[in-house]
Formats: sequence, C-alpha cells, structure tokens
Amino acid sequence: MSSPSTSQSPALTEGESTTANDNARPHDPGTDSAGPARSRLSLQLDQRSLHFAVNAWVLIVALIGILPLATRQLQYKGYRLSLLGTTCTTGYALFALYGLPRVGNTQAVQAWGHLVTSSKDFIPFMYCLMFVTSKLHLKLVLVPVICWALEHVARFLRRHFTNSSLYRAYLEPLCTWVDRNTTAVNFLIANAEILLGFLLILALFSKQRNVMQTFMYWQLLKLMYHSPFTAGYHRAIWLKIGRTVNPYIHSYTPFLHDPMNAGMRWWFR
Repeated sequence: MSSPSTSQSPALTEGESTTANDNARPHDPGTDSAGPARSRLSLQLDQRSLHFAVNAWVLIVALIGILPLATRQLQYKGYRLSLLGTTCTTGYALFALYGLPRVGNTQAVQAWGHLVTSSKDFIPFMYCLMFVTSKLHLKLVLVPVICWALEHVARFLRRHFTNSSLYRAYLEPLCTWVDRNTTAVNFLIANAEILLGFLLILALFSKQRNVMQTFMYWQLLKLMYHSPFTAGYHRAIWLKIGRTVNPYIHSYTPFLHDPMNAGMRWWFR
C-alpha cells in the first residue's frame, strides 16, 4: 500500500516545481513592445515607399514635360503634374514634421513659422507652389524638380534594392553617379534657380509679365542665399557673377552703382 504513494510523490514534486518555475520566470517587457515597434517600423517604411513612388512618378512626368518627345499638350500636362507632385510631397513632409501651429498663440505661430522656413523642404515647396499656380510656362523650372526627384529616387534605390538583379543591371550605375556627384547636382540646381530669376525679370517686358511673382521669387532667391542647405552653392555662383559683371558696370554704367548698392543692402539684410 505504501508503494503507490511513494511512486506518486516525485511526480507531484516535479509538477509543483514546474509551476513554481513558471511563476518565478521574470517577465520580459521587450515582448510587449516588440509589436508596436514592429508596426511603427512598417508604417515608416510604408511612408517612405509612398514618398519614393510619388517622386518616381514626378521624375517620369517631369522628363515628359521637359524633353521634346511628346506633343505640346502632353508636355504642358507633365510640367504641371510634376510641380503639383513635388508641392504635395514637400508639403506633406513639412506637415508630418512640424504639424500645425496653435491657433491664437502668436509666439507659437512665430516659432512654428521660423522652424518651417528654416527646414530643407520649405524651399522646394515654395518653389513648386509658386510656379504651379502661375500661367508662365518655362521648361527651366523643371530642372530643379528633376534633380530633387532623382536624388530621392537614387537614395531610396541604393538603400532598399541593392539585392535586386534588375537594379544591379540597369539602375546601379546611375544611382551611384548621382550619389557621388551630389555637389555637381546641387550646383546645377542653383544655376537653374538663379538663371530663372533673371528670366522672370526679362518676362516683365513681355505679355506674360507678373510683377508679384517676380518679387516673390527674388524673395525666395534671397532665402536660398541665406539658407544653410543652399547657401554654399548660391553664394559661390553669385560671387562668380559679381566678379564677371562688376568690372563692366564700373567702366560703362557707373550710374548703376547707387541702385546696386541699395539692392545689395536689401539682399544681405
């Protein structure tokens, strides 16, 4: 009679020890946070993928708008759609990063405005918004748009498609060139932006003149001159322009000294 009780005692002891070990096992908080962290990562990746898709679409329609390979009507549609797409992507990036200011709080609105205007996406946003609402159609406007879209697409492809055979066969040389020649691309953007400012001045003497747009664009050029993201490229180009033009002004048009000095005081203010 004693043998059954003796044989059951080790089983009970083993079950109790197993239950005790389960109860004494420490709780890992990482298992609870792994789900939300994984969902946040997937959400960020989805946003980046959407941003990449829109920029790839902008690049395609901008090339349609600038290259003389399609009808004039299709080129005009590509011109408008590329500006609209860049306006939407940069505007959404600003909203996602800074949100909206508090209504009724002047100091909060001023601080928010300072943060937004000093961000990297503000200049492309204002640039595209200014021309997408204008009736003026200049293909030079699309040069910065194509460069911005190309930089973003090349950066995304190099980060997420390095294992793709299609990328390595056809897209890797172009993406590598864009990544290694970022300075040259930014100088191309700055040259196009400055040249566009002078073209808008010349447009004042035509039927397509728009005094308000010209003034606002030169305000944007002034911001590009002082912004830390574009100042280095714009200042180098303006310095080269000054060295080229100033000797002719001093020799042949000395009456322009006072207007130029007034314009420089406004520019550096």
